[in-house]
Amino acid sequence: MLKSANKTETNTYTLEVSISGEDFKAAVVKAYNKQKGKISIPGFRKGKVPMQMVERYYGKGVFYEDALDILYPDVVGDAIKESGIEAVSAPYDVDVKEIGDNGVEMTMKVTVKPEIEVSEYKGLKAEKADVTVSAADVKKELEALQERNARIITVEDRAVVKDDIAVIDFEGFVDGVAFEGGKGENFELTIGSGQFIPGFEDQIIGHNAGDEFDVNVTFPTEYTPELAGKAAVFKVKVNEIKAKELPELDDEFAKDVSDEAETLAALKKSIKADLTKKKKEEADKDFESALLEQLSANVQGEIPEVMYDNKVEDEINAFSQRLAGQGMSLDMYMQYTGMNMDALKASLRENAEKQVKLMLAVEKIAKLENIEASEEEVEAKFAEMAEMYKMELDQLKSIIPVNDLKTDIINGKAVQFVVDNAVAVAPEKPAKKTAAKKTAKKAEEKAEEKAEEAAE
Repeated sequence: MLKSANKTETNTYTLEVSISGEDFKAAVVKAYNKQKGKISIPGFRKGKVPMQMVERYYGKGVFYEDALDILYPDVVGDAIKESGIEAVSAPYDVDVKEIGDNGVEMTMKVTVKPEIEVSEYKGLKAEKADVTVSAADVKKELEALQERNARIITVEDRAVVKDDIAVIDFEGFVDGVAFEGGKGENFELTIGSGQFIPGFEDQIIGHNAGDEFDVNVTFPTEYTPELAGKAAVFKVKVNEIKAKELPELDDEFAKDVSDEAETLAALKKSIKADLTKKKKEEADKDFESALLEQLSANVQGEIPEVMYDNKVEDEINAFSQRLAGQGMSLDMYMQYTGMNMDALKASLRENAEKQVKLMLAVEKIAKLENIEASEEEVEAKFAEMAEMYKMELDQLKSIIPVNDLKTDIINGKAVQFVVDNAVAVAPEKPAKKTAAKKTAKKAEEKAEEKAEEAAE
């Protein structure tokens, strides 16, 4: 039980905790029962030595440490809860003052969540881009749709040109000797992709299927040591030429790529609406991120280092899980990158500090503004998550504690409070274009928009 809890340093409390003689004796018996199968004393069979005989042979306190280990987690957890403090670290500097038949008396230190101030959280200013979607943006998206719906055809009536896919056999030689890794068969090389060393792809252009020829190149100086800077000759044969055939931008195309648009004009309108929504979401997200960056910087107070350490550990654990999902261990990752654990922690430290400060700031704002989560909001969030994860509502509730969900809702509302009370300013404009170019660009976009309206 908790006897006292006193603030002894900034963010540090010293707890005085006791365990009754009755509880401790019961724990000693448990400790004996866990170990008796391993105990042997002359004159007794292994596992059959009475507890009193073990204590007489090894000393009265033989089971004290194990007994305290049995009781410690619950006793300390209850003491911290009873004290009302919010611990951010495990107890340390544990000092057992008394232990025996009369029970246990001990003291310990606990680091607690700090009291912080947020110098400013209303009226923060951040840039927010105007959301505009031009005819050029729609055109670019249409071209991307064309690319995604293109089909690959074999070309037989012409030579290789840029953007073709040349199916080639090749073998490279330096000083007349073939080198390792310089050979390939039926390799599909997109001309202009930059897959091969500079100069190689350009020399494929102009050749027809069936052509056999030499390609002369020089390896870059930053290449592998055995080939860096050396002249090489590749024996090349073009087996086949392939090209992308783009679909026509017409009403049939619109029907093929969309479940809703019946015409090209309707498809363009739909694309514009989607791009507008996407750009708005991006602008809102960037605006919020800029505000939260300021909010983190506005935190004032002495924050325990252990909170930063804990956040770094959380990030490492999350990173390790992501790697595991890709079939790689954290140790393997560090071997590949040449990074050690200290370097990894150092790389995560700055962001961890920002995240801790931001968490404290959001909690402080929620408290100052009396932000709460209603039962209706909690139930609605549970229902939303159940739908998202395709789980039964009761099953989800058995996994996620209600208080954790409430905290998430409250923190989300606090962040929204900051956003709602912030001031959006226009981004700084880039260097002005010449009047002629600006006028021409506007005229071009206006003409395209009018053409679209006429088509509709």
